[in-house]
Amino acid sequence: MIAPVDLRQPVPSAAPLRSNLFAVASGKGGVGKTWFSISLAHALARAGKRALLFDGDLGLANVDVQLGVMPKRDLGTVLAGQSTLAGAATHYPEGGFDIIAGRSGTGSLAQIAPSKLAQLRNDIVTVSNNYDCVIMDMGAGIERTVRSFATQARACYVVTTDEPTAITDAYAFIKVTAMERPNADLRIVVNMASSTREGERTYAILLKACKEFLKIEPELAGIIRRDPHVREAIRKQSSLLTRFPNSEAATDVQAVATRLIRSL
Repeated sequence: MIAPVDLRQPVPSAAPLRSNLFAVASGKGGVGKTWFSISLAHALARAGKRALLFDGDLGLANVDVQLGVMPKRDLGTVLAGQSTLAGAATHYPEGGFDIIAGRSGTGSLAQIAPSKLAQLRNDIVTVSNNYDCVIMDMGAGIERTVRSFATQARACYVVTTDEPTAITDAYAFIKVTAMERPNADLRIVVNMASSTREGERTYAILLKACKEFLKIEPELAGIIRRDPHVREAIRKQSSLLTRFPNSEAATDVQAVATRLIRSL
């Protein structure tokens, strides 16, 4: 059963969509959203694209933790007026892409003031001019901050797994987004699938609900197979495409990146 959605905090009016901004979201945590964002940015860089990974999981940021980097500047310093957003970008040599880190364990960022939120959105647009692709790792759920960042993205990748709660919460995110942006480009990523066939079944369940109740048909962006190499790469605080570039999950993410590039 889908929990009621609180829309009492409206999302600020969206700026024109940016063709090189892509959001990655999920209805709940624990589905591998941040790992997918990192791997997608790395795959784009490997394909020769100037890529930026923006950690927009305000308050529970962990891109820097997963990659074992310690940036001197992050969103915390930006919001405190101690750095510009562009100045907070840190190059990640191992992956060939840039990172704007969040502030791990700082819940206050999740309650960012609307004025600062709007300024941050504008700054992201400005910074995006320096890149071919910007991947925005959004926080899990359907809070105001998540919805606000997603409004200006060219497309939003919604990550889910085959767990019933993950599917239900992914549907909730899709529902809210479709209500606010009827023409939103929503793309489904099924992560940690036991097989390609099982991933297709998970997508079919979500697609059926979207068609029946929302009258929309989000496309399948990709299926990422369950791969023990993923956990090992995270444990070593490294990108999967660096440690295990030929693994099944790495191959699947690179396929998603290839389709993204074709859509530019």
